[in-house]
Amino acid sequence: MTDPVRRNIPNTLTILRLVIAAGFFLTISLSILRGEGHEASRQLWGNIAVGLFIIAAATDALDGHLARKWGVVSDFGRIMDPFCDKVLVLGTFAYLASPRFAEIDVHDQVSGMTTGIWAWMVVVIISRELLVTAIRGVLESKGIAFGADWWGKSKMILQSITAPYCLFVAVNPGVISIDFFTGLQGFLIWATVIVTAVSAIPYVIRGRALLADSGASS
Repeated sequence: MTDPVRRNIPNTLTILRLVIAAGFFLTISLSILRGEGHEASRQLWGNIAVGLFIIAAATDALDGHLARKWGVVSDFGRIMDPFCDKVLVLGTFAYLASPRFAEIDVHDQVSGMTTGIWAWMVVVIISRELLVTAIRGVLESKGIAFGADWWGKSKMILQSITAPYCLFVAVNPGVISIDFFTGLQGFLIWATVIVTAVSAIPYVIRGRALLADSGASS
C-alpha cells in the first residue's frame, strides 16, 4: 500500500504552484502599475515576481518527478498539473505583452516592448495549447492515452526559461541597457515562439494516427 504522505505530496505541490502563481500575478501587477517616478518600486516588485515564477516552475518539475518515482500518479494530478502549468505560463506571456511594457518614442508611438513580447506571439502560444488540449480531450474521451512527448516537454522548459528572463530584463534598467542581455532576450523569445508552434505538428500527426487506428479497430 502506498504511503498516504507520499500520495499527497505531489498533489500538494501542484496546488502550491497555483497559490504561488496567484502571488506572482499580484506582484507583476504591482510592478506594471508602477509608472514614471516609481522606477525603484517597479523594479522591486518585478524582481520578486521573477523569483516567484522560478519557484512555481520548480514545483512543476518536482511534483511530476515525485509522482512517477513513487508511483502515485492520480487523476487529480493529471488534470490539475497541466491546468496549473497553463495558468502560470500562458498568464505570464499575456502579462508580458501588456501595453505597460511598451516603449514609447518621442512621437508618442509604440516603438517596441521592453519584454520583447508582442500580442501576436501570445496568440500563437495560446493557439498551440488550445489545439493540443482539444486533441488530447478527444483521444482520452475514447480511452486513448495521449501524454506529452519530447517536443512538448522541450517547449515547456523553453517557455519556463524565457518568461522570467524577459521579465527580468524588462524591469531592470541596468540590464536592459546592455545589448548582450537584450539580444539573448530576443533570441529566447523567437526560439520559444517557433518551438511552441512547431511542437504542435507531432501532436497532430500522432493524434491523427491514433484516431485512425481507433476507427479501424472499432
